[in-house]
Amino acid sequence: MSESAEPAFDPAAILRVLLDHGVEFIVVGGLAVQAHGHLRTTTDLDIVPAADLLNLSRLSEALAAVAAQLLGGGDAGDPHLLTRAALVSLTTDHGRLDLLNIGLADSLPTSYDQLRGRAVEVDLDGRTVAVAGLDDLIRMKRVVGREVDLSDIGALTRSDEQLRDQAREST
Repeated sequence: MSESAEPAFDPAAILRVLLDHGVEFIVVGGLAVQAHGHLRTTTDLDIVPAADLLNLSRLSEALAAVAAQLLGGGDAGDPHLLTRAALVSLTTDHGRLDLLNIGLADSLPTSYDQLRGRAVEVDLDGRTVAVAGLDDLIRMKRVVGREVDLSDIGALTRSDEQLRDQAREST
């Protein structure tokens, strides 16, 4: 990966590598919003990996396979890295990847198992990818509260009648 040029964002490629390495994770953030029906652009993949040591070791191997580096530089190969920070932002051969630590991030449910139990499953090339359930996703977005998050909440919570009205207004 070139230092001067950011690689094209290819979330499917990152997801395939994670799946190939047996990493247990849940997609959150912009791609999760898309999976719930609100199409918008995003420039990174946000995931919550299971925090057990075996899974973090698999994650470390997957990160090596995509040449992950800490955003701003530095090695991302330490499997204990995620245990020390609520958010770890990385660059990879396929674009940005953000790792969220469920135990340290206030905006997440109290356990990975809770989040996973409410996740929806989507298909990626015949393989299952867990995506945060709608209620959990809205809760996370509400806590973060950026303009884009509030916009996502509005889009994800519109009623069918509101969507029809919006469609009529845009024609």
